[in-house]
Amino acid sequence: MKDTRSKELYERAKVHIPGGVNSPVRAFRAVNRTPRFMESAKGDRIIDADGNEYIDYVCSWGPGILGHAHPQVIKKVMDSCENGLTFGAPIEKEVILAELISELIPSMEVSRLVSSGTEAVMSAIRAARGFTGRDKIVKFRGCYHGHSDSLLVKAGSGALTTSVPDSAGVPKDDTKNTLVAEYNDKDSVQKLFDENKDQIAAVIVEPVAANMGLVLPEEGFLEFLREITKDHGSLLIFDEVITGFRLSLGGAQQYYNIKPDITTLGKIVGGGMPIGAYGGRREIMQMISPDGPVYQAGTLSGNPVATTAGIETLNILKNDPQIYERLEQKTRKLADAAREAGKGHICVNQIGSLMSVFFTDQKVRDFESAVTSNTEQYADYFGYLLDRGIYIAPSQFETMFISNAHTEEDIEKTCKLAGEALCSLDF
Repeated sequence: MKDTRSKELYERAKVHIPGGVNSPVRAFRAVNRTPRFMESAKGDRIIDADGNEYIDYVCSWGPGILGHAHPQVIKKVMDSCENGLTFGAPIEKEVILAELISELIPSMEVSRLVSSGTEAVMSAIRAARGFTGRDKIVKFRGCYHGHSDSLLVKAGSGALTTSVPDSAGVPKDDTKNTLVAEYNDKDSVQKLFDENKDQIAAVIVEPVAANMGLVLPEEGFLEFLREITKDHGSLLIFDEVITGFRLSLGGAQQYYNIKPDITTLGKIVGGGMPIGAYGGRREIMQMISPDGPVYQAGTLSGNPVATTAGIETLNILKNDPQIYERLEQKTRKLADAAREAGKGHICVNQIGSLMSVFFTDQKVRDFESAVTSNTEQYADYFGYLLDRGIYIAPSQFETMFISNAHTEEDIEKTCKLAGEALCSLDF
């Protein structure tokens, strides 16, 4: 495959954009390649600036559950654009989307629209602190909740070490109230509550972790989080920016039958447009300005284009109840093929339309086991597939996304090429 045009664009980009990209993983540094600059996409295919076509398993990191450029969504968005892009004033579509979110995710009785997942999580944390009157929060090592200062925390070599900012430019004072536990480790959570009695405002968790690669919650873990937060007067926040409307129509909370106090959404809720949402019980959300003292605002929040895309996407999902079963079958086929070809040298985690291939012979259940993966082998695997028209995440610690647009023929082709890629590696 040619990459001349992508290389040219990358060199130009590096002059005026940090690292040549507007989000770090796009730089392809973890896989030792030049990033591919994309020009168009349709269905399950994406085409780069050199005219190369790929079967896409990134799906814009999740929102492309229907595939790219779904004709119904595109038509609605184009019609909306004719009437203006943004007003900075209330519109009916905000109300429709809020009603739809509450219908599909009943725990989100009241919700507020924002412009990104990061903004949704930042605002949810502020709401939890305002409601409880407490400052400390618990997050899990390896769970990513956006790049707001208080959540960019590295746990260090142990789960309960002193919180250290994970980025330059983040003052230590901004993370002093962020406590870090280990995903799937109840004891680490219990210890934090024991040592910080009546001080923890909330526990925030990806109910299915998808930012250290895909890591599933072990039996009883989410139920434990629900119980311990209730016992201590803390709130449970589900970060469903990735799992919301993807794992099931009601997200991970419907899938696992756990009701959090606050939920954050992104990705699919905007149908591919920049959007986010956070919401929960009425008594919590009444803390948000102008009803209450917790301030949060946004000029582009609930804009007509993003709400249009979100409403249409959610209605398509709502009116096609078999879509999640089809997605599960396709993804399971990919996962089973990888396991067979990997012959015990890899770990494949899969649930619904999400999966990850970890280059380790350990069972991946948390951050510690995830980072035993051989990233050089993953880079070779990525490159083999890229050169043959399969586009997967350019990092070992990201997740594959399958869409309704992926055909059986494309799944079969991917299984074959992934098998060849794994067999070519020197384990």
